[in-house]
Amino acid sequence: MTIDPVTSVRCLIVIPCLNEARYLEPLVRQLEPALAGLNATLVIADGGSTDGTRAIAAELAASVPNLHLLDNPKRIQSAAVNLAVETFGMDHDYLIRIDAHGTYPADYCRVLVEEALSTGADSVVVAMQTVGFGTFQKATAVAQNSVLGNGGAKHRAGAQSHWTDHGHHALMRISAFRTVGGYDETFTANEDAEYDYRLQAAGYRIWMTARTAMIYYPRASAGPLFKQYFRYGRGRARNFLKHRARPSLRQLLPLMVAPVAVGAFLAAITWIAAVPFVLWAAACLGYGAWMALGQRNPYGPLAAVSAMIMHFAWSAGFWRELLDIRQRRVAA
Repeated sequence: MTIDPVTSVRCLIVIPCLNEARYLEPLVRQLEPALAGLNATLVIADGGSTDGTRAIAAELAASVPNLHLLDNPKRIQSAAVNLAVETFGMDHDYLIRIDAHGTYPADYCRVLVEEALSTGADSVVVAMQTVGFGTFQKATAVAQNSVLGNGGAKHRAGAQSHWTDHGHHALMRISAFRTVGGYDETFTANEDAEYDYRLQAAGYRIWMTARTAMIYYPRASAGPLFKQYFRYGRGRARNFLKHRARPSLRQLLPLMVAPVAVGAFLAAITWIAAVPFVLWAAACLGYGAWMALGQRNPYGPLAAVSAMIMHFAWSAGFWRELLDIRQRRVAA
């Protein structure tokens, strides 16, 4: 009789969540068959939800074998995953991180383990396809799936399977996760990129698989989208400052958006000050018009607006973190 190598390892599947009542139960039901097939433990790490998520999680824990509800007093995702590994990780080989705000193929977890076993990778990452429902959410999804919104990032656009330096976090070898210290809990965003930097510096390898992917649902209105990308910008700045790393060209371009926008106010003195801002806005809106006409995508123009929100928020968050660090150093 042939032994399935996937069942020879144990997986810890972790869902960090905060106010995800709309998504949690369908997500768990989707993952439930994988629990037995992977000899897995499923942990819902809740950061103090107030929308009914905790009651749903408690009901699921009472009815689904090997499912546990874990309180995450620090609330943030990085702390949720660290706590789950600290509490349950000792008896498991791999950690699979699941975002509550997403949808996954039925064989998602199994494919991740197969890829880890076949490649020997210490981390397996995936591409992330964004899907929306309402008008603004659909437009934001179009933006995030385009070069305008993702800058050509392979974990956004998708690519053939390859060794990489970063991607959307999916599976991690728990021994490697522990060795590098897990996620840095001072990061409320971009903890994945910061972790990948340390993982590679320690000699571990990251494999991006094209065999599976996840579907992500973006923010449904401008305010939450701005706040999300503002946090992303701050997190990316913290990563650069911590490791003395340099932004890539893909990151340098949106980095200049906030200074350009602020500089446009000097147009009251000289019209030349507004030229960089006008060029950026025209490029974004022109790309949106091209999507509408060339790709026949009716959400193209609004997608350009979503992209402009993301660019500005990310840039503003980056510079805010940079200035905060410098102010704290001066005060010290």
